[in-house]
Amino acid sequence: MRHKRLRPAFSMIELVFVIVVLGIVASIGSEMIVKIYDSYIVQRAQHRATLKTNLAATQIANRLISAIPGTVYRIKGTNPNTYEPIDSDFGGSDGNAYIGIQWVASDTESFNSTTSPGKPGWSGFCDIDASTQTSIETPGSILTSTTTIINNLFPSSNRIAIYFPYDLTDYNASITDADTITLTGTGATHIVEHYKLAWSSYALVVEDGDLYLYYNFDPSVGVSRGNTKSLLMKNISTFKFKGGGQTIRFKVCKEERISEDLNITACKEKAVF
Repeated sequence: MRHKRLRPAFSMIELVFVIVVLGIVASIGSEMIVKIYDSYIVQRAQHRATLKTNLAATQIANRLISAIPGTVYRIKGTNPNTYEPIDSDFGGSDGNAYIGIQWVASDTESFNSTTSPGKPGWSGFCDIDASTQTSIETPGSILTSTTTIINNLFPSSNRIAIYFPYDLTDYNASITDADTITLTGTGATHIVEHYKLAWSSYALVVEDGDLYLYYNFDPSVGVSRGNTKSLLMKNISTFKFKGGGQTIRFKVCKEERISEDLNITACKEKAVF
């Protein structure tokens, strides 16, 4: 006669124990996964905020390099805006009252360009002996190239202005030929060897928590900045600045929102000489 061998099976208590153990392991594993995911979200937001802040700070520094000394002013957020020379205070004694900075920029586009035989659009030097109050002879320049570059960048560009060191007068100028700049009216009261050529001012302004770059407006100190602007960075929590001599230092901070209750802030500080 054949006998069937019985095989031992799990008891109810053993099954319950196994289920409890699996539940504990699953809860621990899910908690670890949630923590890892939360850490990833925070690190990603921090990386994005840092990257965007670094890029914006680099763009700001590249623009401020071309600022003509003495023309950098801070903008006080009153109605209408008021302009004050930038000083050693970090954004002023009341830093929150200042919404941005504004400056006249030298024409770096044609200055840095070279044409045959390797000359810039404007050299920045004038021949004092050959120049007069209304006619600036600038050897080493190819001013026709300057005119072409300015017209290509902004066909409806503003007037051209000339600045001399330690003189904030924006002398209205026009290009006569390849190496002659003509000043209108009575011309310059005092001519020196160096000059800066400008055709636009720039401004960095915080509006509704976003940072905007204004450009292509009259190359004069403390003038209305017009409406031509581009968004530089969103969600700005801090934009402060100070100046001393020919050095400008600024600090910009950006918020990267993760949720309604959690934000990540990244800051960058630079000095421009």
